[in-house]
This record gives sequence, C-alpha cells and structure tokens, in this order.
Amino acid sequence: MSEHKEAASNATTPDAGRSGFRPESVAAVPLATIAEALGVAVPDGDATGVTGITLNSRAVEAGDLYMALPGASRHGVDFVPQAVEAGAVAVVTDDAGARQLALAGEQPVPVLIVAEPRTVVGRLAALVYRSQPAGERFPSLFGVTGTNGKTTTTYFINSLLRALDKKPGLIGTIEILAGGEAIPSLLTTPESTDVHALLALMRERGLDAASMEVSSHAISYHRVDGVLFDVAGFTNLTQDHLDLHGSMDEYFRTKAELFTAARARHAVVTIDDDWGLQLVERADIPVTTLSTKTGSREADWQVASTTARGLGSEFELRHREGRTLRVHTGLPGDFNVANAALATVMVLASGVDPETLQRALDTHDPFTVAVPGRMQLVSTNPAAVVDFAHNPDALERALEAVRSPLEGSRVIVVFGATGQRDQGKRPTMGAIAARLADIVIISDDDPHDEDAAAIRADVLQGAEKARETEKLSTEIIESYPRDAAIRLAVEMATEKDTILIAGRGHEVWQEVKGVNLALDDRVELRAALTSKGFSVSTDQRIES
Repeated sequence: MSEHKEAASNATTPDAGRSGFRPESVAAVPLATIAEALGVAVPDGDATGVTGITLNSRAVEAGDLYMALPGASRHGVDFVPQAVEAGAVAVVTDDAGARQLALAGEQPVPVLIVAEPRTVVGRLAALVYRSQPAGERFPSLFGVTGTNGKTTTTYFINSLLRALDKKPGLIGTIEILAGGEAIPSLLTTPESTDVHALLALMRERGLDAASMEVSSHAISYHRVDGVLFDVAGFTNLTQDHLDLHGSMDEYFRTKAELFTAARARHAVVTIDDDWGLQLVERADIPVTTLSTKTGSREADWQVASTTARGLGSEFELRHREGRTLRVHTGLPGDFNVANAALATVMVLASGVDPETLQRALDTHDPFTVAVPGRMQLVSTNPAAVVDFAHNPDALERALEAVRSPLEGSRVIVVFGATGQRDQGKRPTMGAIAARLADIVIISDDDPHDEDAAAIRADVLQGAEKARETEKLSTEIIESYPRDAAIRLAVEMATEKDTILIAGRGHEVWQEVKGVNLALDDRVELRAALTSKGFSVSTDQRIES
C-alpha cells in the first residue's frame, strides 16, 4: 500500500494521545541517559526527565522529547514553540535546525544535536518506552512483509493466536489493537515513536503477542528501528512502490533488511517466486522455507492436497520430514491459501508445538475470519466482493479467484489507479482486467493531486491495447465518479454474475485535490445492490 494512499484514507483521524498509543505509566528517563546514547553532552547539572517522545508537535505531551526533523517543505524546528508550550522538555535536531533555533533565539529547553536525527528516533523511542527490555517479559512479535498479503496474514496470525488462548495485539493498515478499543490506522506501519509506545502499551496490558505489517516505506523511513521481531515472514514481491524505490532490485533490498539479526530472530520465507529464493540466500538469521505451489520448489513446508470447500479451501501442510497439518481457510483464492500457510508456519516457528496448533485449527477454524476490505463478500446473488487489490499481481489474483464455474456467469470489475504513484503499473493493470474480466469499468481510485482523467486514460490505454492485440471480446467502459461506476456495475449484473470492486478495500475516504471525500466501496455497493432488489450479506464474515 502506498504511504500517500494510506495517509489520505484516514486523514481525519485525530492524533492518538496517552489514551491511544501510549502506556499509562512511563518511568522518567534522565536526559543525560539519552544524551549518552547519542554520544552528545547536556548542560552540567541538568536533571530533566523524559517520559515520552514524538516527532509530531501536535501530539506532544508534558515530559516529551520532541524530535525536530527536517521535512520536505519545512523543518521540525519551526514548531518548537508549540512543542514546548505543550510540555516538551527537550529537543533533538540536526545542525541546520540548531542554527535556526539559535538565530531565532528560541532555546527554552535543552537541544541535543545529531547529524541525522531520523536515524536515531527508533533507538530513543525504545529507550524511553522500554518497549522490549532485556531480561523482562514482553509480547512475542510477528512481522510480515511483502507486496501483497500482509494485512490478511497478520489477521490470520492474530486469529490463530486467539485460538491458542493467547491475548494478541495488531499493528497494520486497517487498525491497531492493543488490548482496548480498535484505533484506526494512518499508515501500514506507524512512526517508530508510536510503534515503541504501542509495544510498551501491549506489555503494560499483559498481551502475549502481536503481529505487525512491515511495509517497505517503514524500513526506508526507519519506522521499525529498534524493534526486534521474534519471527519475520515474507509473502511475495511483485511490482509496486517503484516511485519510491526506483527498481525491483532496490525494492527487494529494502525488504531484505528485515531479515537480519538486528531486526529478527527467525524468518519464514515463501519461496514461490525468485525473490523468495534470493531472500533465503541473503538472510543472516535461521530461515524456514515455505512453498505454496504444489510441486514447484522443495521447501521445509509444502502446501499439498488443496481442495475447494465452499468459497474457501482445505489443504495440507507437509514438512520435509513427513509430518503434516490439516488447514482450512474460508476466504477464496489461492493467495489466501498462501496467507494461511504462512501464518501457520510463522506461529509454529515461534515455538508452538504442532499437536497443540492442530487442535486449535480443528476447534476454532481461525482462518475463516473477516478481514475488512480483503475479499469481503457483500452479496452472493450476484456474488459481489470488495478487495484491496491495487497492483498488477493482486488484481490478477483477485480476478482469477472470483471467476465462477457457473455457465453464463460474467465477471464485472470496477477499479482505477492511485495518483502520484508508480505510473508504469497503470496500463499493465488495464490489460490484466481486459484479459480476466468480461466487463471492465475503469473509474477513479485516489487521484490525489493528479488529474483523474489522465490516470483513467493510462489504465484505458492498457485495457484497449490488450483487447485489440489479443482479440478479446471484453466490454470496456469509463465511468466516474466511483460511486456511479459501482452503481453501473450493479445495473449491468444478473444473479449469475460476479462483481469485483477492486483497489480501495477498507478505505473510507477518497482524496481529490487535497480534499477528502467520504467514499466506502462496501457502503456504495450495498446501497446499489439493495436499490436493484438484490439481497446483501448481513454477516461480515466470509462464509465457507
């Protein structure tokens, strides 16, 4: 998921204060201890104590260390007066920030200077919040990275942990669960100050474990610095985020940083693609391999004997030494078999014995769990599904998964592409839709500040070229705004058909030219289905 897209989707969510991300009780850390960790000095006799840390001046609380970082358009020191007024007791910044403060005569609190303050935020947050203190008990931590499948796999891990009578937390794209009410997410992986505060909050509340989505942006922007994962899992790597990374090789190198001794104790790597094989060679920690494509590659664990059960699948996980596990997921698609297999092996890698895990799988069916906006079934006649598929691989898998064997059934897809992001994938996604759907309705996703018509044109070009060169009979329609496109899809559908609304999933805001418009694909789809007289699902679970 692009970070721009993430921020826009929940842009009105308020900053989380002590009642949200932070633990209730934080023992003050002497500023001198923080300075020592940075290798800098503080004024003699300074007895300042730090009880929090933030890089957002609007989220400062009394006792905080304010991290004044350079930004794309403004420097964090511009907001030092507001931070100090809110209770900040010290500032960390770079040379440029310190000079700006000195020239302005604004140094009411101690200022610590480091060359690259962004690179020390995670380390300081771990120190202040004691999120994973040596020699003390804290939640086991599962980190999942890869282009697609992170959200569902973390939900699956949490559901399996609950089936094992654990109290798990969750940090991800959709929401944050830390033993209290769900907190809507702004980013796939929050800033490191919030990550460490959340881990401390989970420890304070007695949680046993937590699963976290780890995006490539999170690694690039140091959001998981200072975090040690007990098990890190890899799903897959396909084209996405090249606007940030520039190339697939650089995208891979960023992901691979998670699989080092500084960040994780054990790895579980899906080796269905060549990137997975490269990761196994590159990782410097113990690795368990997983292959989810029958007969494709030899691995420690292999998916086998997959059979359909309702909308979902039953399959076996076979270890190279002969033992097996029986697994079921109620979510459709071979990618959800892969997600369920990865979640299972990651929990095994944490030390759970296979017999105990099998009992939990049999008793609780943990992988038939609702994941908001991920292959979320809204209606059965016609089958109407909302999914987050927003890159070529995810769109292809989703379209293949929803194709019905029923004679005369058509697939109708509504999708678009995100503005100001990897433009190269737009015509590719259009071509995929033209090949795999019967009716393609190209609309808007999140245009951001880019011209929506130009984005649609890029997608249309790929769809129409594929239809022409490959002699396809696909009907291709341009329709906007998005709610109108969804209504059109429903108007065109019969009870035999399948409607896939792809790209936005759980998101409830659409950003257009800096304005956030309320738009939830699930709400619009239900309304359109109801208006035409179709029944909609009242159970938000994906039924099996």
